[in-house]
Amino acid sequence: MLISMTGFGKATLELENKKVSIEIKSLNSKQLDINTRIPNLYKEKDLVLRNEIKNQLERGKVELSVFIESVGTDKDTKINKPIVEAYYQQLTELSSELGIPMDKEPILQTIVKLPDALKTEHQELDEEEWNQIFAGFKSAVADLNSFRKQEGDALQADIFERISNIEKLLEKVPQYESKRIETVKTRINDNLKEFVEKQNVDKNRFEQEIIYYLEKLDITEEKVRLANHCKYFIETANNGNSIGKKLGFIAQEIGREINTLGSKANDSDIQKIVIQMKDELEKIKEQLLNVL
Repeated sequence: MLISMTGFGKATLELENKKVSIEIKSLNSKQLDINTRIPNLYKEKDLVLRNEIKNQLERGKVELSVFIESVGTDKDTKINKPIVEAYYQQLTELSSELGIPMDKEPILQTIVKLPDALKTEHQELDEEEWNQIFAGFKSAVADLNSFRKQEGDALQADIFERISNIEKLLEKVPQYESKRIETVKTRINDNLKEFVEKQNVDKNRFEQEIIYYLEKLDITEEKVRLANHCKYFIETANNGNSIGKKLGFIAQEIGREINTLGSKANDSDIQKIVIQMKDELEKIKEQLLNVL
């Protein structure tokens, strides 16, 4: 069955003094393209996350984001007293030199916003906490895969309908073929009458030339191959996963037969059918760009 490359998954965890939100989304891409945005504390696990994405998602442009929101007292962020005292001393001296009075409370609020006024002590990754986050990450990936399958079902329904439309259009071709042959015979005969006297025409040679000409315009093989390609397309889609590229190749073969049918048609009604087939095929190709 078809699986879409477009999807979205999310997981939210409530840990001690923090809330962790994990979001992962994917779009269509020829290869697997992974972009991660995770806090520095978890950077050492970046490769682990990437490997899991590779195993689970296979292909697509994937973006993983992990957000941390503090919900308690952050014990790791402290005032850098020596720096604050140095800032305050310099501002006091500058106030005295310029004769500008200094309001202590607003000054302190300003100082703590200056570079290095606050310091964050180095944190060590807690393995128990990481295990919870990794479980949440896998839940988000599973959510994304579920989304992909739902999208894939919708894609499959649309693509199968268009393949069916091509097959139905192909069934209309034979009704115009007999007329087409008679039209060719009449045109050749009229041209001969215009340029060559009737008594000078070799009937046997004339029949041979018509047969040769009609054989070059024969579209029987193209019809058979086109029907087989459509059947093979459906069989392939129903019996495999991660087959977007293979279906793309089959669609190319379908396109070749439709184009040859059009070049040999030599009939306006068949040409109209060919144009409708091409329109359906182009929409199929657009949809296949998003199939895993």
